[in-house]
Amino acid sequence: MPDAATAARRVVDRLRGAGHTALFAGGCVRDRLLGHEPSDYDVATDADPEQVQKLFRRTAPVGASFGVVLVVIDGRPVEVARFRTDAEYLDGRHPVAVRPATPAEDAQRRDFTINGMFLDPTTGEVIDYVGGRADLAAGVVRAIGDPVARFREDHLRMLRAVRIAARLGFEIDAATMRAIADNAAALDAIALERVGEEIVRILVEGSARRGFELLDRSGLLSVVLPEVSAMKDVEQSPDYHPEGDVFEHTLRLLERLERPTETLALGALLHDVSKGECAGRNGDRITFYGHTEVGEKRAIEICQRLRRSRFVWERVGYLVRNHLRHVSAPEMRRSTLRRFLSEDGIEELLELARLDALASNGDLTSYEFCVRQRAAIGVEQLRPPPLLRGQDLLDLGWRPGPRVGAILAAVEERQLEGELTSREDAAAWVEREFGAERAVGGTS
Repeated sequence: MPDAATAARRVVDRLRGAGHTALFAGGCVRDRLLGHEPSDYDVATDADPEQVQKLFRRTAPVGASFGVVLVVIDGRPVEVARFRTDAEYLDGRHPVAVRPATPAEDAQRRDFTINGMFLDPTTGEVIDYVGGRADLAAGVVRAIGDPVARFREDHLRMLRAVRIAARLGFEIDAATMRAIADNAAALDAIALERVGEEIVRILVEGSARRGFELLDRSGLLSVVLPEVSAMKDVEQSPDYHPEGDVFEHTLRLLERLERPTETLALGALLHDVSKGECAGRNGDRITFYGHTEVGEKRAIEICQRLRRSRFVWERVGYLVRNHLRHVSAPEMRRSTLRRFLSEDGIEELLELARLDALASNGDLTSYEFCVRQRAAIGVEQLRPPPLLRGQDLLDLGWRPGPRVGAILAAVEERQLEGELTSREDAAAWVEREFGAERAVGGTS
């Protein structure tokens, strides 16, 4: 499979060979000017979708009514869009009609100046009708033309401005930020899966804290994640949380994320989501009794609202509910500890525990205990193969039934405690402990 740049160049060359104009466009131009290798390339052309489809063997009309065709070059997809201008937008996402346009006109309908440039891949010439190079040099995300009009065309652009500014370490232009603040409520009309995708990208692309600070400053946070906005001013006990309220603690945790999985990132964001509703006092001490259990429910509700997958919301719920469980690990029975340290998701849970501690009082004692125990026991021995299975008990004369499951669970408990180490030991132990039941037929 060719790399993204090679595939896009082949598309440009074929379009030009057929007499059409073709240029790299949008985010790939921005990234190349920043010295980053784009993960994908978009091509803009004066060819209409039918002409594009005739020139390439494998295509898919992903947005043919808007002049967009996906061209596949040896397995590598390249989005090809006709230069166009858009009529009015009535749904905050799609224009009611489009018409062919020049590159200069096409640039004016794009979202931000740094995304509105074209690049001739043959000469290396940057074609900039919107001041994108100047804003790129200044580190500014600025809407093209009237920012209010740009955001009314596609409300999701407000979240995209935050994500791009956070990832690149840029500022949002003052007029653009005012327009976001004035129109933030319009995000209520956006399909929730689109909002969810942007939120996840803000979390995982490398600058989550800055992203959420910008969401808060712009007024978007209270619209898309009111539960996170509600963390502000929720006090915490200074001995455990010298950093301040729940929102500041969460920001400090997000700051420590380094290219996390979606589930770890959402778990980090939502691990204390219910502290506000569970807050209380015990004398001078601030308490949050039940916040892990209530938080699990709230986190699942939020993930479902953002249309995340079942795997995601189940894993995030697990992380939120159990994010303090490691604290009791040193007091766990050996078998309980081994089960805990072998749970599905334990790696993410321990990483959340580490980040949680570093974002508060820095006490890593319980986290480090769990890490040492996992290393000492060995991951493959945390839940070793069972010494006995159901068929083994049937072969020993037990009848099928729920008692067989109970006996196997008892064997596993002692195996994890280190009391039983072989099949023979386990069979002899079962005979000693339960043989009388079998003799009187009490196994059904």
